Amino acid sequence: MTKFINPGLIKTSRRNVLRGSMLAGAAAMTGAGAMAAPRAPKLHGINAASAKIYNAAGKEEAASDAKPADLSGYTRVKQELVPPPFAPVHEQVATGGPKIIEITMETEERLMVVDEDNGASIWALTYNGSVPGPLIIVHEGDMVELTLRNPASSMMEHNIDFHASTGALGGGGLTHVYPGEECVLRWKATKPGCFTYHCAPGGDMIPYHVTHGMNGAIMVLPRDGLKDKEGNPLRYDSIAYFGEQDYYLPKDENGDYRTYEAAGEDYADSLEVMRGLIPTHSVFNGAVGALTGEGAIKAKVGETVLMVHNQANRDSRPHLIGGHGNYVWESSFTDPPLQDMETWFVRGGSAVAAMYTFEQPGVYAYVNHNLIEGVMLGATAHVVVEGQWDNALMEQVVAPRSFET
Repeated sequence: MTKFINPGLIKTSRRNVLRGSMLAGAAAMTGAGAMAAPRAPKLHGINAASAKIYNAAGKEEAASDAKPADLSGYTRVKQELVPPPFAPVHEQVATGGPKIIEITMETEERLMVVDEDNGASIWALTYNGSVPGPLIIVHEGDMVELTLRNPASSMMEHNIDFHASTGALGGGGLTHVYPGEECVLRWKATKPGCFTYHCAPGGDMIPYHVTHGMNGAIMVLPRDGLKDKEGNPLRYDSIAYFGEQDYYLPKDENGDYRTYEAAGEDYADSLEVMRGLIPTHSVFNGAVGALTGEGAIKAKVGETVLMVHNQANRDSRPHLIGGHGNYVWESSFTDPPLQDMETWFVRGGSAVAAMYTFEQPGVYAYVNHNLIEGVMLGATAHVVVEGQWDNALMEQVVAPRSFET
């Protein structure tokens, strides 16, 4: 399972964030303006392309002559978010009219063990303390009303960009919260499908936050539920939520992974590794082996599992060893699903859904079928399935034995 270490190392406030030596090291690199200090974002040190992000967001925030949204006919529902790989309680087919789905997310900067075998760790930047952030589930036409909180103990500014939303950089331009601040964002889910969300403070801090775990997925279901290409209803018994995370962990002159005292202290070192575009780890749900052993996903023969896979930064090619994607939605739920897929595609910066009904018991491996990443870098999860074996599907006719030549 993913292991966290209680940070509690440095007490911070909005005024003394990243003071002293940490500021000196980070300010030498581009993107330092995204570390929390003054309330207004600083543009010096941020590349020109990313500076335009702030300008666009500022114009959106300054617009005050828009009419208030008409919320008549909506009912309010609070959704309790849960840690991955699980999904919140939800309806597969919406009942009643559109709803305002209230959710609360709190940013948390946590020292997290990535690989117990070699001591690799990272100051993960998270939503609700997990990598990936929790799965959010709504229906097309619902409103998402997010309260985003950044505790006073944080070292950095955070925000959130919902790929499923429309306008203001996915909400990123309206949700910049410094330590000790909160905001509320409401947006309408107009497009059904699975989508990424992630932190995007500006400049080099955008990939820095994403590759430190600050991303997750939201699923916008059609109001009448999922269907096959003929329009027949498709239902699932459970959801398995995979967040594939690429890490770029700095090493010292001896080849050992570096350790840092607080979030943000690794900024300059991490950017140097990130520029090489070669991850040191590619894992599911935060750490090597997080979804194996005691953390493996459980199912039974005959159960249908909807596998939601998020990758906020790099392309991925999921494959369920021993099974298939009976139905796969690589793009939108408005498109008919692909059927009987062996391996499917997750575009970097997106999330997909794949449905499979398990037919045999045993251990299934869910992997990135770039097997270098799946086997050597950590992108492997296990699904342990209980039930009766079916020899009509597979049978060991002769067990391994020696033979004469």
